[in-house]
Amino acid sequence: MADQAVGADKASEDPSHGPKKDRFWALALGSVGVVFGDIGTSPLYAMREALAHSKGGGSDEMAVLGVVSLVTWALILIVTIKYVVFLMKADNKGEGGGLALMALAQRVRPGGRSAVIFFLGMFGAALFYADGIITPAVSVLGSMEGMKEIPGIGSRLEGFVLPATAAILIALFLIQSRGTASMARLFGPITALWFLTLGGLGLLHIGDDISILRSLSPTYGVLFLLDNGFLGFVILGSVFLAVTGAEALYADMGHFGKGPIRAAWVALVLPTLVLNYLGQGALVLSQPETRANPFFLMVPEAIYWPVWLLAIAATVIASQAVITGAFSMTQQAVQLGLFPRIDIRRTSETQAGQIYVPFVNTLLLIGVLVLLVMFRTSSNLAAAYGIAVTGAMFVDTLLFFYIIRYMWKRPLWQAAGACTAFGFLDVVFISSNLLKIPQGAWLPLVMGAALVVMMWTWHRGTQILSDKTRRDSVPLTELAEILRARAPHRAPGTAIFLTSDPDTAPVALMHNLKHNKVLHEKNIILTVSTAETPRVRDEDRVKIEPVNDDFKKLTIAYGFMETPNVPKALGLCRKLGLKFDIMATSFFLGRRSVVPSAQSGMPLWQDKVFIYLMRNAANPTDFYKIPPGRVVEMGAQVTV
Repeated sequence: MADQAVGADKASEDPSHGPKKDRFWALALGSVGVVFGDIGTSPLYAMREALAHSKGGGSDEMAVLGVVSLVTWALILIVTIKYVVFLMKADNKGEGGGLALMALAQRVRPGGRSAVIFFLGMFGAALFYADGIITPAVSVLGSMEGMKEIPGIGSRLEGFVLPATAAILIALFLIQSRGTASMARLFGPITALWFLTLGGLGLLHIGDDISILRSLSPTYGVLFLLDNGFLGFVILGSVFLAVTGAEALYADMGHFGKGPIRAAWVALVLPTLVLNYLGQGALVLSQPETRANPFFLMVPEAIYWPVWLLAIAATVIASQAVITGAFSMTQQAVQLGLFPRIDIRRTSETQAGQIYVPFVNTLLLIGVLVLLVMFRTSSNLAAAYGIAVTGAMFVDTLLFFYIIRYMWKRPLWQAAGACTAFGFLDVVFISSNLLKIPQGAWLPLVMGAALVVMMWTWHRGTQILSDKTRRDSVPLTELAEILRARAPHRAPGTAIFLTSDPDTAPVALMHNLKHNKVLHEKNIILTVSTAETPRVRDEDRVKIEPVNDDFKKLTIAYGFMETPNVPKALGLCRKLGLKFDIMATSFFLGRRSVVPSAQSGMPLWQDKVFIYLMRNAANPTDFYKIPPGRVVEMGAQVTV
């Protein structure tokens, strides 16, 4: 998820290489800044929102005890048991996250690829993006609203909250192009200080009403739900705000390793979060009027400014992790064929994973600013928050079934039982969040649906295009025999033809023969494929298959978290006996001009969407890092 924010050493990606003790705790500290930023900013608004929806505005003892109990047990059941104990075991070569889980499920499922698994991965990715737009807005706005509680002057600053929030977020998005490696080393210590502050504030106020410790029993949560009836079900949507960000534990597993993330959660994050919610509860029990904004009202005047500024820093770091997570997700989605080629830039030559995606960055910035203008307060935004996260968590649960059943070889009843238990929790929270659709939960659903349509259109369109090209093409072996019998003029040097189907003659090759009437001395049919693993070892990167003396098939494989670099991969061919000078080699690319057709297999509007995506896809020369001076493009018109 947060490749950029970490630039983490890859030692943590291979769980078989246990880091030394100091390295282990360094990774644990790093994970605090990236993995737990989102969940660590939830105390700013989660308690306030849950109490606001309770009977009587959350002023009675039962409401306070019930809300704190529900929050505590949501952290235990969803984050600790579901993610930390179980789901983190389902890693794809050390990597986690929705698309990594989809690729793993596809790999282990008997009988090959499944459309159901593909669609689940697509839905999960779409919901992640929807969540990624809301998180920076609600987090930073939630911290900036502390401006209204500044002792002595807060009431006069209320009008500055929204402009200041917008200014911070604009600045955050504008610095993305420069990379965040230089700042990333501070993320862990700052966020760790934030969690210690949360715990300290909680301890300071638990004594306000020590009876708040009763809420550690799940009994109070159950009684509260029963007492509130349907309203209790509605309140669960606000309680869920306390666990948003839980999926980051799984998504960021590859950068830090399971052990450091689990250690950080158990030793620091969970205890300090629970202490803070207990402290907020005790404060509201002793001073019911503080329920309007319990977090900022629990901060003593003497340290209000440093705590407020620390809250802003923590929410900015949490937002940074989400932004870089969106960049990483985009890279995976492009490699897995869910998106067209997109301009992905490296911001560091020395650290892997340091990437910047201008198109995604711009869309996120526009989306965040639109949300600020539409909703204006973190309370209003909280209504839109949660539904995307619960949906993504439910997708994780469904994909987890395939891992238990086919990778771990467990009986059907065990796989179904585990996923039913986790799925029940997910469905309860999804249903509760769906009740917030009129208040704003419609927005992430609409954004998610639009992204699903876009991904499905791109996937289906490329399928139709490939099938049509295959039908209209000559098999490569057949062409090789024809050319052997009727040899054309031979040009010196090597020609590399990029194609998605190595078994048919590439369009660029056919056009070269038709119009230029030449065939190079050496002809390489190059296919770039994506493996269902995060990374591919160099020794497995290239595969050469001779066709005859004139043609060789070359397949270059990349993991779904890698950035393709064709010239670098071609350097590996020397070890396999295939030698050529990259600067004396011509790369032939087929550029297809696509026109819509009503008989294509997709509706006309979808054809037009696909054509728009295709026209705006990144140039393959840039995407594959091919020297532009060595590229020859040959066009063809195709209907879809």
